Amino acid sequence: MPRCNTVVLGSGNRFGRLLVVLSLAVLLLGAGRWASAAERLNIVLIVVDDLGWADLGCYGADVHRTPAIDRLARRGVRFTDAYAAAPVCSPTRASIMTGKFPARLHMTVWFEASQRPPTNLPLIPPRTRANLPLAEETIAEKLKRLGYVTAHIGKWHLGDAAHYPETQGFDINIGGTFWGAPATFFYPYRGRWSNTKEVRYVPGLPFGQPGEYLTNRLTDEAIRVLEQSAEKPFFLHMAYHTVHTPIEAPDEVVARYRDAVGPRKRHQNPTYAAMVEILDRNVARLLDKLDRLGIAERTVVILTSDNGGYINRHRGMRVTNNAPLRSGKGSLYEGGIRVPLIIRWPGRAANGRVCRQPTLSTDLHATILDLATSTSDAVPDPSAGNTPHTPASATDGLSLVPLLTNPEATLPRKQLFFHYPHYYPTTTPVSAIREGDWKLLEFFEDLRVELYNLADDLGEQHNLADQHPQRVADLRRKLHRWRRDVSAQMPVPNPDFRPKP
Repeated sequence: MPRCNTVVLGSGNRFGRLLVVLSLAVLLLGAGRWASAAERLNIVLIVVDDLGWADLGCYGADVHRTPAIDRLARRGVRFTDAYAAAPVCSPTRASIMTGKFPARLHMTVWFEASQRPPTNLPLIPPRTRANLPLAEETIAEKLKRLGYVTAHIGKWHLGDAAHYPETQGFDINIGGTFWGAPATFFYPYRGRWSNTKEVRYVPGLPFGQPGEYLTNRLTDEAIRVLEQSAEKPFFLHMAYHTVHTPIEAPDEVVARYRDAVGPRKRHQNPTYAAMVEILDRNVARLLDKLDRLGIAERTVVILTSDNGGYINRHRGMRVTNNAPLRSGKGSLYEGGIRVPLIIRWPGRAANGRVCRQPTLSTDLHATILDLATSTSDAVPDPSAGNTPHTPASATDGLSLVPLLTNPEATLPRKQLFFHYPHYYPTTTPVSAIREGDWKLLEFFEDLRVELYNLADDLGEQHNLADQHPQRVADLRRKLHRWRRDVSAQMPVPNPDFRPKP
């Protein structure tokens, strides 16, 4: 409570009485501000690294066991057409932090690749921003101004030490660095990265034991944050490194899946399945802690992924399978950008409902801010379903709050846009637009276009570009206009490229 001095004044001192009234008014306003902060909803945002759209039981996984996340979906809203703003990690994470398109931020590839585009391919990708600019206002900075305790745990990958979470609005940073993945998931979380000489480590996790597993340890740290913050509104950004490579899990968990996989199963990697199970167990631990602290009813939980599942091989084995979606991480086909999204808002969200409205990771910024400026007792107006609740003139996202109360509502947006002017094992440089059920991809090497109707062809197997030239021209024009509007960086022809004979 703010302090004030007591002054005894005679009844005839009008000026003195006025000072007392003003002092009391300031005191009451201060007390009201504290009460308002205490009533704010807590936010837990769980971002899983490389989790594919089809990797969870509630999204159709045939081997992976995810009872806790499936239960979260039954108690919240599950989105079927949620998209990451980019097919790789750093750009999507930047879109969540800022609510802006990665193309607008000029952050379209991961940190390590941003300044070193390949020079042996037909196109030279642009050099992009490696660091999320400090001038960008993150969701953590906005929540901090509202009185929130802000904590980041796990993967950051949005800049060097001068751009770590502590510089972007987070009170607490445990484990966040510029690296995109740990050398190992086992304590001491240190070693050579892949086949390079680079030594990587996860800081801030001392005094572990042999066999300790990173996903479990990060949850331990998150639980400590919840215990210390239960009396205040908090924003927990729980950024798990799992299920990114290296694909590692304790042997006793992997053993349970060796007989479950088989030629008739879509998912055939027992170690990856074990990583998904351990993720699920730790989501259960977080939810249980919210219950035990008595704050679950005023805590919104959001779970999503930063891009589609990684379908390439790791240590000789294919990592995951995004079927029925085409392709995977790095690609602008559905398997590279469509991701799980589950939001639980106790007492307010339409529990157990499915929302098929297309959404983008940029929307999470506006959604979180919208929720944070509500109170646990506020009842949203379903009639506002077509209007974003949060003014977002400086951002590209829309609040999803109307969809939480009415999953049949629509958002005031006709198109989603994607831009990946880089190479990856699953793609060449490409942009894409989705409008309604139609999706167009434009590849930059040969300027070819592909057109799909997702309602009839979710797997993007039938290119309809030749059958619908007018639609191709219309979507292409809108895509080009959007790229100009956001000043998207483009690849350029490589004058030194010589195709192999």
